[in-house]
Amino acid sequence: MSTGATILHADLDAFYASVEQRDFPRLRGRPVIVGGGVVLAASYEAKAHGVRSAMGGHQARRLCPEAIVVPPRMSAYTAASRAVFEIFRQTTPLVEGLSVDEAFLDVGGLRRLVGPPADIAARLRRAVREQVGLPITVGVARTKFLAKVASGVAKPDGLLLVPPDGELAFLHPLPVERLWGVGPVTAAKLRERRIRTVGEVARLGEAALVSMLGKGAGRHLHALAHNRDPRPVQVGRRRGSMGAQHALGRGPHPPAELDAILAGLVDRVTRRLRAADRSGRTVMLRLRFADYTRATRSHTLGKATDDTGVVLGAARALLRTAGPEIERRGVTLLGVSVGNLDDAPVQPPLPFDRDPGADLDAAVDAVRDRFGTAALTRAVLLGRDAGPDMPRLPD
Repeated sequence: MSTGATILHADLDAFYASVEQRDFPRLRGRPVIVGGGVVLAASYEAKAHGVRSAMGGHQARRLCPEAIVVPPRMSAYTAASRAVFEIFRQTTPLVEGLSVDEAFLDVGGLRRLVGPPADIAARLRRAVREQVGLPITVGVARTKFLAKVASGVAKPDGLLLVPPDGELAFLHPLPVERLWGVGPVTAAKLRERRIRTVGEVARLGEAALVSMLGKGAGRHLHALAHNRDPRPVQVGRRRGSMGAQHALGRGPHPPAELDAILAGLVDRVTRRLRAADRSGRTVMLRLRFADYTRATRSHTLGKATDDTGVVLGAARALLRTAGPEIERRGVTLLGVSVGNLDDAPVQPPLPFDRDPGADLDAAVDAVRDRFGTAALTRAVLLGRDAGPDMPRLPD
């Protein structure tokens, strides 16, 4: 790990909503919700009333009746993201994008050229504000983990430097939810044992955390609670998985509706795989239930694939196993991803290796890849809104 606080975590504030407020002056200083049926983003004025991303639109409007609801403009968000990332790359060549609105930057080699990291962070924030018109928060620390925590604490529109000699004094009073990997379930387990702060996690010891949370999670949280994070900023690393998700309202969702949504998500993911000349072996289904808890199920195939029919078959099997739990608890988000990616496209199978129906699946994929999704639509998707195609980093 670096001996100095040279890693920046830069995170645009309420990104989609901020772009809307930038482009439409009447929205500035007012509560803004992007997306109607499900909240895609909320301005800080709306967040102050309890509105959160992925919340149902009816609930959001009950919490904040004066909110202005606007439809998403994905092309505007993509353009803004590209402009901000250009500023990142002008700041340092060592940029690791996490999503369209956040990245890590390593500025350790720039001190003699352009000054200390905190000054670099301040100039970056000023450049984003002046050139792109958006607020951005930056955390500066010795590790990636702590830089991300610092930016979270400094939001909105802030800058926070955590000096190496003040790391644990800053980190330990924070709530356990600030640790990466601590979601509602893990937080509840810790709080049941009256463990509420990062410092209390650190004082437990690794063995106690392992016995409480399991080997992987226990070791992970013990390391983070002591700010042990040796990961460098990685440039040009290809993503380990590709996925898509669809947020749902809180109402009942019959199996036919969920199956149609699943088919649309799988179609979107496999098109991305083929466009990037990649294939994958592990199909993962992500669920968020009506009580906001989450679950993940996965299946590993015998060989890597980018075939829509194969991935959809595996995803449908996972959805069937989750059916009773969905019926009992309700579902508000459905997601599909393909992991264990290979950097080579799938080789076409020999004729005698093909499954029945594979030729039709391949033909549908070929037409849609070449002529676009409007050229040919799967019957299960007719008349259904597939949801917005979210901006994303290059695959």
